[in-house]
Amino acid sequence: MADQDRDYEDYDLRHSEKFGDNKDQNGTADFTEETSAELAAPISFDRSLNRTDERERESVTAGRGVGIAALALSILSLFVLPVLFGATGIVLGFVARRRGATALGNWAIGIGVVSIIVGMFILPFF
Repeated sequence: MADQDRDYEDYDLRHSEKFGDNKDQNGTADFTEETSAELAAPISFDRSLNRTDERERESVTAGRGVGIAALALSILSLFVLPVLFGATGIVLGFVARRRGATALGNWAIGIGVVSIIVGMFILPFF
């Protein structure tokens, strides 16, 4: 169908002679176009908000997750592989303290140290 000869000629509607004499001073046809506008209410943006509160809240939340993982590994180290899990709990405890979860980080560090000390110096005698 696309290869068949067309019986009408291709032309630009902006410069059409066939659609009436509604032309402006430039010689282009005067067509009515559909336009639209945004109807949303304007939003006031307050730049005086303190953005550091959001960042601190995100870092405390991230530190809390690391702190819980560190505390879980330190407690697990009391029962299984005290040197490996204790050291991992201590390292993650320092990371948690750095990210804002100081209490969880301190507990993880303390329990990890106790677990390593007990595992290396007390358990071999039993």
